[in-house]
Amino acid sequence: MKLLENALAKIQPVDEGFLAKAQAKLDNKTKPLGSLGTLEDMARRVAAITENLSPDTDKKVIYTFAGDHGIVEEGVSAFPKEVTPQMVLNFLRGGAGVNVLARHVGAEVRVVDVGVDFDFEPAPGLIIRKVAKGTRNFAKEAAMTREEAVAAIEVGIDLANQAKAEGVALLGTGEMGIGNTSPSSAIIAAFSRCSVQDVTHRGTGINDQALEHKIAVIETGLTLNHPNPEDPVDVLAKVGGYEIAGIAGLVLGAAANRIPVVVDGFISTAGALIACEMHPCVRDYIFAAHNSVEIGHRMMLERIGAEPILDLKLRLGEGTGAALAMGLIEAGVKVLKEMATFAEAGVSEG
Repeated sequence: MKLLENALAKIQPVDEGFLAKAQAKLDNKTKPLGSLGTLEDMARRVAAITENLSPDTDKKVIYTFAGDHGIVEEGVSAFPKEVTPQMVLNFLRGGAGVNVLARHVGAEVRVVDVGVDFDFEPAPGLIIRKVAKGTRNFAKEAAMTREEAVAAIEVGIDLANQAKAEGVALLGTGEMGIGNTSPSSAIIAAFSRCSVQDVTHRGTGINDQALEHKIAVIETGLTLNHPNPEDPVDVLAKVGGYEIAGIAGLVLGAAANRIPVVVDGFISTAGALIACEMHPCVRDYIFAAHNSVEIGHRMMLERIGAEPILDLKLRLGEGTGAALAMGLIEAGVKVLKEMATFAEAGVSEG
C-alpha cells in the first residue's frame, strides 16, 4: 500500500508554462504556424511532461501485462484460457504482433506475468510478478480481494519506478488475457452507469448469440458485486483483472515519475481509466494510442479526456497500437529538436 500512497502523493499537474515554451520553440521553426498539427501537440506535451524543451525519446519500452480471468468459465470468449500462456511464450519468442511493431519503432517489449494461471520458467524479456493464478469468476463472486488488486497495481508502479531509474523516455502499455474485454466492459459500465449493451462488443470475434450471452454475464456480475464508482479500487477488485490493475499501476507510476505513457486499446484504457479515477492529474501524462473497434473504448477515452492518435480499426491489444503511436510521438519530438529555425535556415518569416 505504501508504493501506491507514495505514487499518488507525487503526481502533479503538468506545468502550463512549459507547454507555452514548447509552443514558442515550435512557432520559430521553418513552417507556417501550427502546420504540423497533432505532431506539434504531441511534442509540446512531451516537453511539458518531462520539463525539457529537447526531450529524449531513445529508450522506449512497452510493458505487456498478462493475466487470466475466471469469467472465461462463462463462455464469454471465442478462445480457451490456455491461449494466454501460449501467447506469452509467443511474445518471448518475438513472434507476436506487438513484437513486430515494436521492432519497427525501436521499442523493447517486456512481458509481465501478473496473474497467469501457468508457471513460467524465467526467460529473457519476462518479468514474473504473479499476484495470483488468475481472477475469480466475477459472475459468481468478486474477481479479486482489495488487497490483491492493490498488490497488482503496485507491480505496475514498481516497474515505472524502475523504468525511471533506467532512463526510459517513453512507456507503452499492452496486455494479454483471454476474456479480458468482459472486465473492461464491466469497468466502464460501472463508472459511466451506461448499459452493458452500450459498452460491450465482440472481443475475440464472438457471434451474435455469444455476444448476447456475454452482455448477460457482465450484467449478472455487476448486479452481484455492486462495484462502487466512487471507489476505483473497489471497481477494479470486484470486476477487473490483474493485467488491468498492473496497467493502472504503470500509468500511475508514469505520472508520478513524469514519464509520458502511451496507452494501447480497450483493455489498456480500462487500466488507465482506473488510474485517472484515482488521481485526476494522471490524464495529463497519457497519450491515447488509437481508437479501438471495441464500442466501449470511445466512452473510456471521453471520460479520461484523451483524443486517440490513430484510428486503424485495431482490436488486437498486446500493445500493438501503442507501438505505432510511439513512432509518431517520437516524430513530433524530433521536429521540436531537429527542425531548423528561420534564423538558422536563412528563411524569411511570413
